[in-house]
Amino acid sequence: MTDFSKHLSRSQEVGNKVAEALRKRADAARRRFTDRVQQASKTYFTELSSKPMSPWEAMSEWSRYGVDFAQRSVLFWDTLRQRGNQYLEHEREGLPPVLHFQHETLLDGRQFERPVNYALLRIIPPEGVVVDPKRRPYVIIDPRAGHGAGIGGFKDDSQVGVALRDGHPVYFVMFFQTPEPGQTLLDVCAAEARFVRRVRELHPDSPKPAIVGNCQGGWAAMMLAAAHPDDMGPIVINGAPMSYWGGAWSEGEGDNPMRYAGGALGGTWLASMMADLGNGVFDGAWLIQNFESLNPANTLWGKFYHVFSNVDTEPPRFLEFERWWGGFYLMNREEIEWITQNLFVGNKLWEGDRRGAAGQGFDLRQVKSPIVLFASMGDNITPPQQAFNWVADIYESTYDIKARGQVIVGLLHEDVGHLGIFVSGKVARREHAQIVSVLKSIEALPPGLYGMEILETQDEDGEPIYDVRFVEKNLEEVCARLNRFRRTDEKPFKAVAALSDFNQRAYELFAQPLVQASSNDYSAKLSRELHPLRVERWAWSDLNPMTAWLAPAAEKIKAERKAVGPDSHLRRLERMQSELVEASLDLFRDVRDAVSEAAFFQVYGNMFSLHLADKYAEQAPAGPIDPRELPAVRDALAAIGRGGYAEAVARMGSLLAADDQFLPLASIELRRDLMAEYADYLPDLPQDLRRRVRGEQDIIVRYAREQAIATLPQLLADPDDRARFLEFMELLRADPRLIGHAISDYDVAVMAAVRQALGAPTRGAAARPAPARRAAARVSPTKGKEEKPAAGKRASAKRTPAGRQPRT
Repeated sequence: MTDFSKHLSRSQEVGNKVAEALRKRADAARRRFTDRVQQASKTYFTELSSKPMSPWEAMSEWSRYGVDFAQRSVLFWDTLRQRGNQYLEHEREGLPPVLHFQHETLLDGRQFERPVNYALLRIIPPEGVVVDPKRRPYVIIDPRAGHGAGIGGFKDDSQVGVALRDGHPVYFVMFFQTPEPGQTLLDVCAAEARFVRRVRELHPDSPKPAIVGNCQGGWAAMMLAAAHPDDMGPIVINGAPMSYWGGAWSEGEGDNPMRYAGGALGGTWLASMMADLGNGVFDGAWLIQNFESLNPANTLWGKFYHVFSNVDTEPPRFLEFERWWGGFYLMNREEIEWITQNLFVGNKLWEGDRRGAAGQGFDLRQVKSPIVLFASMGDNITPPQQAFNWVADIYESTYDIKARGQVIVGLLHEDVGHLGIFVSGKVARREHAQIVSVLKSIEALPPGLYGMEILETQDEDGEPIYDVRFVEKNLEEVCARLNRFRRTDEKPFKAVAALSDFNQRAYELFAQPLVQASSNDYSAKLSRELHPLRVERWAWSDLNPMTAWLAPAAEKIKAERKAVGPDSHLRRLERMQSELVEASLDLFRDVRDAVSEAAFFQVYGNMFSLHLADKYAEQAPAGPIDPRELPAVRDALAAIGRGGYAEAVARMGSLLAADDQFLPLASIELRRDLMAEYADYLPDLPQDLRRRVRGEQDIIVRYAREQAIATLPQLLADPDDRARFLEFMELLRADPRLIGHAISDYDVAVMAAVRQALGAPTRGAAARPAPARRAAARVSPTKGKEEKPAAGKRASAKRTPAGRQPRT
């Protein structure tokens, strides 16, 4: 009885929360609709009253508008006819990538021992653009989520374009429409690793290639880096859903409706059935239809009205985008099942128990390269929680990140949508260009978690100037900010995963044999051709005899076009009516998403509460956790007296950086130059190992500063090492490139204490112990030295140590 009462209480609590959330969202949707209708009506009638017309003027305007409306209608329908013809032509060509740049094929995965429908392309720089083969090459991986390849180089202002203009060789991983028989995602991962090795062979004198992954290409890049950590340079993943259960950024609890899709469909069995109906091949058009359903106002009305309203200028842009959006690609059953079962519903990528083709695990903690995570608050397909939460899932704390020598940088856009992250020219010129320009600085960052901020100003000619700043973050604080429910809203997804496993097994036992027996190549091809998204394209093309008159009529109209200006009274009325249509469709979407969210939590919240809550019960800590009890901190402090010259140099850098001063081993912009200049004084270590050593020393200095100084002689027991270390300190202090970076009393005291501990005479100040860090008010860190401008832009860095305040 006690258990029943407890479950009943939980169910009532869930029901009350769901009902309250549904009420709030429904009220918010109604208010938004009312406000939009009132604003549209007010704007129209205000403009109408300000410009009264006589009856003759009204009749004349109606006449002109009627002609304009008819002409625009013909041109609009002809644009859709062109879209249909373009779709058919693109299909006949085999759906080549929609790259804006010329390219050549270097490796074709269809010829591999384990064939895959992927290929490695080398982007040929356009005329006037010169690339340096010794600069870091970029390898861009596009998403295979139903669309074709090429969105990363869709236009001149794109990821490909900004990397080329910065002088980097660029390579592109594309895929063909039809998968190879039997290919799996593990085969694809192995092929991409081969592509990267080929790029390294072509550029033996350059740094390791940067891997750029878009959306699903992002988690593909992370799998690649986890399986082959020694082959990869920095990893940049854009809008990549790494933690699939995350969502709900703001008070509109249903901002991310895609995350409820798995529960609404009963798990992964439906994807398996669609692949079986396709005779073992899953049609990517179903994924695209899911994307389109997110915004019915744009899908059913907005994008078409925009073309109709601007039919004299908009068709080329519309057709260019539709060439990519209307290219539907296919996946094998094995591929879509791996994605849905391990990622979309299972959320298992970060767990480390997924295995590669050679049996190795995809442990994301094994990634040695810096990772840049780019997401947007306006993305309702991959919200920031899905892009960032995996970091908290695999790392215990900020100190765990440091101890492993990892650098993770987050960049958050305020409002751009999911496609805008890859397609927007403005985003390419700003965010992607700055990532390219500061990637060396990111590599030079000490280990930790950072936020990347881009500040924009203008020069005398009005050209934008970008100032990039890195601010060290605390993992726990970032998670708390992103997840206002402390991730308790992710618990029902455990119930979804459990139900999905049951439904999948039931389908495989009872229905799959029948479905597979009823499918063949002909039925599969017919079902794909009759998919609604394909029908709406080929049905309104030259295949349809009803469109035969459109082309000559459109040519005639273009020659005799009589357009009415956008300020016309009737054009304003038209725009008002369009706004009312979009507002109505947005109201439908908001209510649909609110009901969908409520149904999800009502069903799966109760299911979790009744059956899984006790299994996954969390033990609340007895009190605040002492950071010194964290495994990473304990291990670092236990090794305080172990090491050698490398640990001593890293510890000195940590001591000087701890007070937020921009001295050689802490200043990001100076660090690269100084490391090259003083290579003879630095330990000869791989970059990832150097970061690991530095991360451990950061922890030691943070929690045992005096002991860190006192144990330096143990690290420098060799007299030659000690002399080399002291000489290095003096050379850095006297380096003319540090002019303008004043050494504070604190820094002088640290240096004096170090020299005293090592038995060397003090210089510039009396020897005294390093002072304890003063409590300080929160202020903005001092901006660092300006980096060399790249393409008219500059970057700098600031650093606020995790868990500490900048010094006043």
